[in-house]
Amino acid sequence: MHISDGVLPLSVTIGGYIAGAALAAWSARRTRSEDLPKLAVTTAAFFVASLVHVPLGPTSVHLLIPGLAGALLGPSAFLSIGLGLLLQSLLFQFGGLTALGANALMMGLPALACGWFFQRYKGLTRLRQAIIGGLTGALGTALAAIILAMLLVTGGDDFLGVAKIALLAHVPVVVIEGVVSAFAVGFLARVKPALLQTSFMRAAEADHG
Repeated sequence: MHISDGVLPLSVTIGGYIAGAALAAWSARRTRSEDLPKLAVTTAAFFVASLVHVPLGPTSVHLLIPGLAGALLGPSAFLSIGLGLLLQSLLFQFGGLTALGANALMMGLPALACGWFFQRYKGLTRLRQAIIGGLTGALGTALAAIILAMLLVTGGDDFLGVAKIALLAHVPVVVIEGVVSAFAVGFLARVKPALLQTSFMRAAEADHG
């Protein structure tokens, strides 16, 4: 799920960079020094997961994990995804540098939304956290696929068919991401529950304090 150079109109490309840069700066400010190890591991996981592409017609699909990244990092998820996309573009030419802002928004916005969703509804029991983690993983991929289709449509009628195929192609990925995220969150809830605490939750606790 990477948009290449030359696909998006100039106005969308520039707008994506402006919005992406603003969100990346906000995300960096919300990242504490003690969160950096978790951010590094999550970024590495996102980087590797997105490298394994499965061809499907004129497009390809792969694991995205924006929902899981949001659940683990909260506001720092946008920074993590942006760094991962930048490295993929520079090292492997996945996506394009001109489309970097749009790609970051495509996966970073769902990550932020899913991070809030997970912290809001995860509850206290391990079973509930695993279930909400699975829903979070599925939701993140579904939102990213929808944003991808919307961005492709801005490229003109020639990309309308590709947008529809890309949207449909990610239906099985939504299911797979939900299962993977449920197992990952369930495992972390059992062995290291502190990793599931993000600044979204700390802010909520401060508001109730």
